[in-house]
Amino acid sequence: MKVIFTQDVRGKGNRGEVKEVPDGYAQNFLIKNGKAKAATPQAMSALRGQQRLEDKKAAEHKAEAESIKALLEDDKHIVEIQSKAGEDSRLFGSIPSKQIAQALDRQYQIKVDKRKMDLPEPIKTLGYRNVKINLYPGVDATIRVHITPQN
Repeated sequence: MKVIFTQDVRGKGNRGEVKEVPDGYAQNFLIKNGKAKAATPQAMSALRGQQRLEDKKAAEHKAEAESIKALLEDDKHIVEIQSKAGEDSRLFGSIPSKQIAQALDRQYQIKVDKRKMDLPEPIKTLGYRNVKINLYPGVDATIRVHITPQN
């Protein structure tokens, strides 16, 4: 029996996939528990419409990520962060990705999730640093972060 998976089922199929499964398994487990539905012509056309809608949303998200990338990589956008530092230009702490994300939001009103920043270790020295941000799969931006001593 051909079914359309409405949820991910480990080892059998992912949401949105159309697969051939045994009749008993489809009737007694998948359809009964709402994990799949029969692949009727109406259900197949609804699935195609839903996939087109998801593709359109993905394209919108990618376009939005591209515009944010262009904005972030503009030379005028440098994230300024002040921190206490010693004589040898080492910080009395560190600058984690959360603080960079907050400064970016405060200075340019651009919200970026701190988990999308590629910062292998927190920044511990004064000066300029390039930080890579994964905005969308395949769309990476690099921002300049300037750490200055606090007065």
